[in-house]
Amino acid sequence: MAPSQYEHLFVRDLVDCRDDMTNEAEAAGRPLPANLSRPWAIMRAEDVPEAKAYITMSWVHPTQEETFWVHEHQHEYDEVLVFTGSDPEDPHDLGAEVYLDIEGERHLITTSGAVYVPAGTRHCPLGFTRVDRPFRFLAVAVSGDGHYRPESER
Repeated sequence: MAPSQYEHLFVRDLVDCRDDMTNEAEAAGRPLPANLSRPWAIMRAEDVPEAKAYITMSWVHPTQEETFWVHEHQHEYDEVLVFTGSDPEDPHDLGAEVYLDIEGERHLITTSGAVYVPAGTRHCPLGFTRVDRPFRFLAVAVSGDGHYRPESER
């Protein structure tokens, strides 16, 4: 079978992308919370040069302790934050209570879904008051160039 002209568009090996982060865990000067996995790169320009978005995924594991994760910040691009529960019998139930501030207003998230954060919007802190079962968190940076950090910070 001849090699596909589209093979370069696939990401088949997820890599730890914590060095790309700027506002969470080690990048913000504190350890990654014990109930979080490392962030994994799903799609980025480093892996697929044509990529226009930067997508990461983390697993959030159970904890009954309130856990702070990400400091307040803003981006020059739009961002989508995705929270998906892991119960196949009830995919709407996140199995957790997440808090997220947008422009200083606190929001609680208890269902699977997504949050659209327009460019320039202050968002976070982000954390968990409880996590009863694992869930997935994805951050989609609609940066236009497949990077999380602006060019001046790379």
